Amino acid sequence: MIKGLFVSIFLLLVHAVAWGAHPLISDDAGTQGKGKFQIEVSGQYDSDKETVNDVSTESTGGQIATTLSYGFIENADLILSLPYQWGKVKEDGITVYNENGVSDMALEVKWRFYEKDGFALALKPGVRVPTGNEEKGLGAGRTGYHTFLIGSKEAAPWAFHVNVGYIGNENKVDEEKNIWHASLATTCEVVKNLKLVGNIGIERNRDKTADKDPAFLLGGVIYSVSERFDIDFGVKYGLTAAENDWSLMAGMAFRF
Repeated sequence: MIKGLFVSIFLLLVHAVAWGAHPLISDDAGTQGKGKFQIEVSGQYDSDKETVNDVSTESTGGQIATTLSYGFIENADLILSLPYQWGKVKEDGITVYNENGVSDMALEVKWRFYEKDGFALALKPGVRVPTGNEEKGLGAGRTGYHTFLIGSKEAAPWAFHVNVGYIGNENKVDEEKNIWHASLATTCEVVKNLKLVGNIGIERNRDKTADKDPAFLLGGVIYSVSERFDIDFGVKYGLTAAENDWSLMAGMAFRF
């Protein structure tokens, strides 16, 4: 029972995966183009502190994710992502949980089905494959699924992206199974090859007993070193107690 509680805390700490152009959580409707690839490596460090019934809990964790995208037709991509996660939980300074390892793999398709005058719509269905050890808090233990509707509007130097989605969070760790997600992101190219990015969003809490949902605010930068290579950095702040207090994010993407 106690071990299961700490596993749940860790899953809540690190469950979110950055789907969009890192460091954004919200995705855009863009695709790679037929026959083109992108490899993205991203990292995230999370920290959260809270006190309940005079017990102080400090949770830290993070992940490094590698994502491969392939444009199998001009307006549709196949996406494979595998994260490596770690986490630690302390109660009143005593370590009660400390695990690391490969987490659940995700396989997705992004299909841009409408595009006109700088506005585009895309669908992004996917499955989560239980490659992580759920007993260690590294996975859900069952195959899950999700579907997102993505809307993007470009009006240089600005771009705006809206995501709404449903996550079928099938699991063996007593998390909520029906999760909704809504988020909004914007980017602005302030100088050539340098974009400022912002993101805000909310998602249904995976903790069945929680009375608040995790909401976040994110800010960061994306710098295009070349036409094929980007680097990025971001900071995510929790707007509600259910979200991590803060997260540091960094990554790089290479297209070929």
